[in-house]
Amino acid sequence: MSMENRPLGSFINRRDFVKSGAVAGLGLAAGHRALAHQPSMESVRVGFVGVGGMGTGHIRNLVRIEGAAVTAICDIREEHAKRAASMVQEAGQPAPRLYTRGQRDFERLCAEEDLDLVYTATPWRWHVPVCVAAMKNGKHAATEVPAAVTLEECWQLVETSESTGRHCVMMENCCYDRAELMILNMVRKGLLGDLLHAECGYLHDLRDIKFSDEGEGLWRLAHSVTRNGDLYPTHGLGPVAQCMNVNRGNQFARLVSMSSPSRGLNLFAEKKFGPESPEARKRYALGDVVTTLIQTVGGQTIVVKHDTDSPRPYSRDINVQGTRGLVRKYPEEKIHIEGRSPEHQWEPLSNYHSDFEHPLWKAMQEQSRGAGHGGMDYIEDYRLIQCLRRGTPLDMDVYDAAALSAVSPLSERSIASRNQPVHFPDFTRGGWKKRPPLGIVTA
Repeated sequence: MSMENRPLGSFINRRDFVKSGAVAGLGLAAGHRALAHQPSMESVRVGFVGVGGMGTGHIRNLVRIEGAAVTAICDIREEHAKRAASMVQEAGQPAPRLYTRGQRDFERLCAEEDLDLVYTATPWRWHVPVCVAAMKNGKHAATEVPAAVTLEECWQLVETSESTGRHCVMMENCCYDRAELMILNMVRKGLLGDLLHAECGYLHDLRDIKFSDEGEGLWRLAHSVTRNGDLYPTHGLGPVAQCMNVNRGNQFARLVSMSSPSRGLNLFAEKKFGPESPEARKRYALGDVVTTLIQTVGGQTIVVKHDTDSPRPYSRDINVQGTRGLVRKYPEEKIHIEGRSPEHQWEPLSNYHSDFEHPLWKAMQEQSRGAGHGGMDYIEDYRLIQCLRRGTPLDMDVYDAAALSAVSPLSERSIASRNQPVHFPDFTRGGWKKRPPLGIVTA
């Protein structure tokens, strides 16, 4: 039976059945040990693949972080690679070697360079090939979001990381924003009680970007043409998953997804290019609003929304609810805690800064000021380099990269099956039951 014709619920056990003997014994245990404990290093030699918009931002961060050395840069556009190299040299580091011989020149970088980490901010289709090439050549891998597009790609990252003993981390910057860090600190201190429910999403009007002839416009629209699902779940779901200890004592169990009609891109194209233009007459698979309901093994529910084709203000719609109260971020930061807040009323979240500000944000807010997305991009890069230098576990790992990225293909399957429930694969193969939750880390 082909993968496309398998019953949807079968995906959770496919790899467990094939690998139950070898992996459940030596392979799984060795993989977890290798990923958790790495030797410390004085400096982290970084090769960067893809230095367009986000890549340039990460280069700007890395050259400011003590112990990070950007020694190689790869991009299909030579002018982008040279621009990034100039930033490295202006920061007082030696000129990095450049790899600009086409789409797969990252393979030469991974094979030839003496590196500790390969970091990629390429279009989505290249995330897995770059990470796999890095790990197979003995380098740790870091990728922009999402880490993978298909379930097969998710498994490929997990299995390569386990077999090589190299880290593969998805760089989810929203886990390091001020409010999200503060909410995690509140959860860890028990302020919200036992967690019951959360809401989150990615609600961002990307119509101009999708029809642009540069940057993300060169590739992002293609996903909207052929795919209907939550194509970008990790910005909202990453912080929520950390609060709910996903892959660390808890796990995503199943999801159901639904999609609204697709109207926004056609209407926008009519105005921008004319009603008879190819852009206006094209059929776009992606529904304007995709809503996904996830249930965890612990019973908590999570609503995840994806809306990138509608006229709307930006939001990640963060809302975390427990037995003692709830806190939300958009459209404004507010909180209600039973016995502490006025009855039946919200309070500004700022009332809680003095007691619950996350120590990482408190320590890093000045150092990260002026960096991308309000400073959270710098903090995520700082933590990556800090953990690698210390040889300590990363804040997110390959199992988080796989579980969060898997929401996209699973939501596509649910929508295509007329909204049937779909089970999550267990990428940890039972390891989630014993892994400790992410603590409150510091700088």
